[in-house]
Amino acid sequence: MIIPVILSGGSGTRLWPLSRKLYPKQLLALTGNQTLLQQTVSRLHGIENVGGPIIICNEEHRFLVAEQLRAINVKPAAIILEPVGRNTAPAIAVAAEAAIAARKGRKNMDTLFVLPADHFIANTEAFKKAVVSGASWAQQGKMVTFGIVPNTPETGYGYIKRGQKLQDKVKRAKLDTFTVEKFVEKPELETAQKYLQSGKYYWNSGMFLFQADRYLEELGEYAPKIHEQCRKAYQNITSDLDFSRLDKEAFIACPSDSVDYAVMEQTRNAVIIPIDPGWNDIGAWSSLWDVGDKDNQGNVLIGDVFMHDTHNSYMYAGNRLLATVGLNNMVIVETADAVLVAPKERVQEVKEIVNRLKAEGRNEVNLHRRVFRPWGSYEGISVGDRYQVKRIIVNPNAILSLQKHHHRAEHWIVVKGTAKITRDGETFLLSENESTYIPLGVKHRLENPGVIPLELIEVQSGSYLDEDDIVRFDDNYG
Repeated sequence: MIIPVILSGGSGTRLWPLSRKLYPKQLLALTGNQTLLQQTVSRLHGIENVGGPIIICNEEHRFLVAEQLRAINVKPAAIILEPVGRNTAPAIAVAAEAAIAARKGRKNMDTLFVLPADHFIANTEAFKKAVVSGASWAQQGKMVTFGIVPNTPETGYGYIKRGQKLQDKVKRAKLDTFTVEKFVEKPELETAQKYLQSGKYYWNSGMFLFQADRYLEELGEYAPKIHEQCRKAYQNITSDLDFSRLDKEAFIACPSDSVDYAVMEQTRNAVIIPIDPGWNDIGAWSSLWDVGDKDNQGNVLIGDVFMHDTHNSYMYAGNRLLATVGLNNMVIVETADAVLVAPKERVQEVKEIVNRLKAEGRNEVNLHRRVFRPWGSYEGISVGDRYQVKRIIVNPNAILSLQKHHHRAEHWIVVKGTAKITRDGETFLLSENESTYIPLGVKHRLENPGVIPLELIEVQSGSYLDEDDIVRFDDNYG
């Protein structure tokens, strides 16, 4: 069986202001109606003998990941939470431990198909053909990676140089496959041009196929400390609702390293399959221009955009009218609380803005104005001296914690749906256009007992209005 391992731990800072720490790019719908995570899982449909995916993510994203999988009717084999980021080699190691544990005595070894959660692939049929071909080599004990056939001298990707062509003795592989001669770092432009002209170098896609047991064998040989700590972290794994939590102490003690450095550059069994499936790692705003649908002037337009004499630009209007005059090769991204304007060739430098925001403790690096919670979301509408107004949406059958506040009172007005209110031991229902008042210091709870989302307006008043003024007595989500 092929077990997809989806690596979903990134923060996507180069796509700020749309991608934020607590709502990163893999959880955003950037190239269609589905999010990048959903697209990654969905393109596996139709490949024979593929099991439920193992998702590796961090604790902050767990409910968003689970909800996005539920929305496309995918039941994961596991959602494993990393207590800290330790790069790809440890993440794959714990996924391999999970796959072996789930085998429960079966002799046939499962093949792990390792995929980043945030890549774009235009040609899914070419992708599927490559997976089938790679699985054949993985079943023969090879450590398979996929090299993207380059079409430009790209300096932002690592490269892999192919070696000798392999002969497939079992005759199941459909694509040419080569030994791996070497991995190389991101090159200078002149070197990248030579790589392109040689025809022997490919972009490193970050996708891999190998048997779970074989990966742990190789890891134990070349990175024994990672293997040891990941084994300890998985041995003491605990369950929390639909999630699996690794042992924090053991995982923190694990060295941080990529699968490339830890295994693929060391092993004598690495092979590469060159593919050209319309791949893009969506590493910057210019990447979204590359893969987007363009108008007659070469512009990619998202949202309410009016233009005059504007060409070859990417424009994203999330909340209001965006108007441009006389622009060329620009990126403009508008969200509720931030606007980015940059020449297309300099969008990689967005990370410098993100670093400054972090240094100054600005919340725009972490959150959107709309904040997602396991029960729904809330969005700030207005803030003033001693008051704050929020729009709250509660999912059907969801319930907030039983709580109280020391410094604020709240007014709730139901706009849509039905609210079940617990207030100071009393329980009652509110429907549209009805309201209630929660005095300072009173225990209260909000629930949606209906089948449609509950929407309400919350008006807070008091001397202190930040989110840490919450005393929780009971919470379904921990």
